[in-house]
Amino acid sequence: MREDAAASGSASATMLAQESGTIDEAILLPPIPPNGENGERKWARDYFSIAAGIVSVPSYSGSDERNILPGFYLRGRVSGFAFSTRGTNLQVDLVRQRRGEKTDVKLGPIINLRSDRTGRIKDPQVEALGEKKLAIEAGVMAGVTHTGLVTSGYDQLGFRVVALKDISGRHGSWAISPTIDYGTPLSKRAYVGVSASVNLYGKGFGGYYYDIDPAGSAASGLPVYDRAGRKATLGKYTLGMAGAYALSGDLRKGFVLVGGAQYGRMLGRFGDSPIVSIAGSRNQWLAGGGVAYQF
Repeated sequence: MREDAAASGSASATMLAQESGTIDEAILLPPIPPNGENGERKWARDYFSIAAGIVSVPSYSGSDERNILPGFYLRGRVSGFAFSTRGTNLQVDLVRQRRGEKTDVKLGPIINLRSDRTGRIKDPQVEALGEKKLAIEAGVMAGVTHTGLVTSGYDQLGFRVVALKDISGRHGSWAISPTIDYGTPLSKRAYVGVSASVNLYGKGFGGYYYDIDPAGSAASGLPVYDRAGRKATLGKYTLGMAGAYALSGDLRKGFVLVGGAQYGRMLGRFGDSPIVSIAGSRNQWLAGGGVAYQF
């Protein structure tokens, strides 16, 4: 198995994060393992992959109602520079990966569109609070991945952190998401992976998305709530798994079936917000699947 196996296997994770209202992307996006081919090439090989499918997500982060949406995924690498879409964000790794490296250090910019509660809200009480405006966030991602640990020379253990700051003046705050993930090929046809993450948010984020002022309380019938915006807090943890199966018989190229699921739990002041504790649920599920093509 080469780097293409992990890149194809990771497509499902991005689709599950699509339009979920978070940037935790915590099902699994395994990094690309090194290329062990012989040759004179200095950088890891170029590639491009694309996937499309459907995803079932909460209608907002904390909802107990669901939306069925289209999902998509793009990922690639050119001359050692990698890029990817993860849900509604785009990131670029500016640390070039050399051919044959087993430890890959990642660092680069990221931009995210946060669409939570901008539409498709099914709960009438939360809808009565009014829709939020699309937030544009920019920041940095950093991480490290090592290949060849447990099951073979191609399994991967990775750790990454994404830090984002609102640049659109919506919630005016920040979000930090550390994630650890592990993935392994089972054969040339199959790939599986698991991940875990937590999400830390600034007080402006909690106030914008989870607090309810007196006017909102009168309109929705939900009680006034102001604890989410008092200070920075852990808002959610997630556990996920994903898999891929090559229709061509080889995960490195051609068409691949992808799918996965994620469980999340709203925490602390976010979980106590009436839009979660009364109108929604602390338990958050995402699931989806589709078809990827890599070349």
